[in-house]
Amino acid sequence: MKQFQQSKTLGSLPKQFFAKLVQKVEKVKQDHDDVINLGQGNPDQPTPLHIVKALQEAAANPLYHKYSPFRGYGFLKEAVATYYQREYDVVLDPHTEVAVMFGTKTGLVEISQCLLNQGDIALVPDPGYPDYWSGVVMAGGEMSFMPLLEENKYLPDFTKITEETFEKAKLMFLNYPNNPTGAVATKELFEEAIMLGEKHDICIVHDFAYGAIGFDEQKPLSFMQVPGAKNVGVEMMTLSKTYNMAGWRVGFAVGNPSVIEALNLIQDHYYCSVFGGIQEAAATALLESQSCVDELVSQYESRRNVFIEALSEIGWKVEAPKGSFFAWLPIPPTYSSEQFADLLLEKARVVVAPGNGFGQFGEGYVRVGLLSDEDQLREAARRIGELEIEWGNV
Repeated sequence: MKQFQQSKTLGSLPKQFFAKLVQKVEKVKQDHDDVINLGQGNPDQPTPLHIVKALQEAAANPLYHKYSPFRGYGFLKEAVATYYQREYDVVLDPHTEVAVMFGTKTGLVEISQCLLNQGDIALVPDPGYPDYWSGVVMAGGEMSFMPLLEENKYLPDFTKITEETFEKAKLMFLNYPNNPTGAVATKELFEEAIMLGEKHDICIVHDFAYGAIGFDEQKPLSFMQVPGAKNVGVEMMTLSKTYNMAGWRVGFAVGNPSVIEALNLIQDHYYCSVFGGIQEAAATALLESQSCVDELVSQYESRRNVFIEALSEIGWKVEAPKGSFFAWLPIPPTYSSEQFADLLLEKARVVVAPGNGFGQFGEGYVRVGLLSDEDQLREAARRIGELEIEWGNV
């Protein structure tokens, strides 16, 4: 069969680190049927029934059997604006300050293609979500990494970035509650980012995928809540995590009208928007009772507490995450992240994600998803404890 050579763009994309992890897991599963997978970021609960029913009813509407409007239905944009007013006291113009997207993964890749030219710099968190890298590479941009260190509570230290880098930068990615560290943002962090965006004409992109998931009675801060945010950037939010709608592929961006227009324009060339029935169900999720969200956050917090306590009992002393559904765990210095993840998979049949898959400064950690029930989390900790690992001062 004739083989066609891939484009240089595809050849330049970052290697898909987690594809290798999946292969390792499948190999172990061939011999064992009791693998506990804590390496995923895929919500384990079903979509709330009232949202499912909204889609079922909407699917029968002949209007939605046609192409959706290129830029999404107005009712969904209005629902987003209502949601932000209710949840964050932020006023949005649904016509110019909201873009409907096929999940925020799409938008986080597209934003680089919208705003970067060849050689422009994007400031990217390390560790961070790997799809930021993909978009920058496809746009011909360059990345300057912002280390997220434990001693700085996994917030970037902007004083470590040179003036020359700021002058070349056109984008800055932030993500709180953070994947993979579980850290939450401070108002001061956002204020400093806004100041830098104003001074250097940098668009701030806040990935708010885990925006609803905050613990200890602390609601995560929206970037849009901070004065000046709308002038320098956008916030992207998905319904995947808040409403267990990962497979539905629907999200949105809000904020600066020129950036929203750029996102709409690039999507005019890629898509004819999300299926109308899904848009109606998404509006239902945003507008109706949020008790399902409260219950979900409570469930994740309970899982977090159970798991962190179980790790403490085996001698693995770690800090509890403040948000997201991930725990970011330091490992003994005698192992690399990948070696330690392999050890847990092969000897304990527990899957975790090695931290180096999220960037250079992820080395020395593993990421655990709180996406299994409490019994499974306890069992995972018990199995790890049986390995009698020397934890030292991790």
